[in-house]
Amino acid sequence: MKRKIQVHVADDHKILIEGIIAVINTDKEIEIEGYSLTGKEVIDWSVSNTADILILDINMPHYDGIEVLKLFKLNDINIKVIILSSYDDVKLVQEMINLGASGFLSKDSAAESIIHAIKAVYHGEQYFSETIKNNLLKLFTKKEVKVGNRPESTIANSLTNRETEVLKLISQEHSSPEIASILKISQSTVETYRKNLLKKTNVKNSVGLVMYAVKNKII
Repeated sequence: MKRKIQVHVADDHKILIEGIIAVINTDKEIEIEGYSLTGKEVIDWSVSNTADILILDINMPHYDGIEVLKLFKLNDINIKVIILSSYDDVKLVQEMINLGASGFLSKDSAAESIIHAIKAVYHGEQYFSETIKNNLLKLFTKKEVKVGNRPESTIANSLTNRETEVLKLISQEHSSPEIASILKISQSTVETYRKNLLKKTNVKNSVGLVMYAVKNKII
């Protein structure tokens, strides 16, 4: 008998997991290996996993999807991952791809496309929801892409080490010239980091950046 594709599902909503399992069980070539309700459960499972595909939600307690993928990468854990999310920000999708995700599905269209996505990724392809695919193409061709939705918790995780350093110094009330001197970079580079931080965190000024840093325990 042909071996079935083994799938593990990770989401913090049991009802959604049950829905995904119900859809997957309609296909004779795919089998559910198990499920996780938190990011920590996914990490613990990954140590001795036997699945071919991981369906991973982004917004989970005890390690979100980005943190899970970062830990996979850090520990050389190789498993094909399909992100399942209600968020559609193309930069977020790009981050997940860079961290090793092979697919990205919107929860709105998951029921219709999840089986196709699993089989495509299992056979070494990438799979994206149609809207995501179009936005990635626009991004690749440097066309204007509408900013989508993303969980606020993932924004802090998406900051580079240097952006985090600059944010901490801004929060300590250092001016741009002072930050440039401390980090041994040019003032124009500091201003670039400042603009990137405002854009990423979706705030308007330094006060907003400080509030964001406090809220996300960066300082």
